Amino acid sequence: MAHSKDPLHGITLKTILERLVQYFGWKNLGSHIHIDCFNFDPSIKSSLKFLRRTDWARKKVEDLYLDLDYAKKDDLWWENRSNSSDY
Repeated sequence: MAHSKDPLHGITLKTILERLVQYFGWKNLGSHIHIDCFNFDPSIKSSLKFLRRTDWARKKVEDLYLDLDYAKKDDLWWENRSNSSDY
């Protein structure tokens, strides 16, 4: 069985967004990626709805995730990380 070369293979958009929010918090995530759903009454549900319909915004979120190299981190790291108070 061949392995996918896509570093995001098997990682859902919801997981990516939850990890970024956990790391940055909504306010800082909105500073990195300037889209309204991160800056005005943000929620996972509304952000996912927007990101699934808006390719350019989804690409920015995925690129930030990859730039931070979280796609390669072991999931145990996330389980052991303390929650952000802004999450």
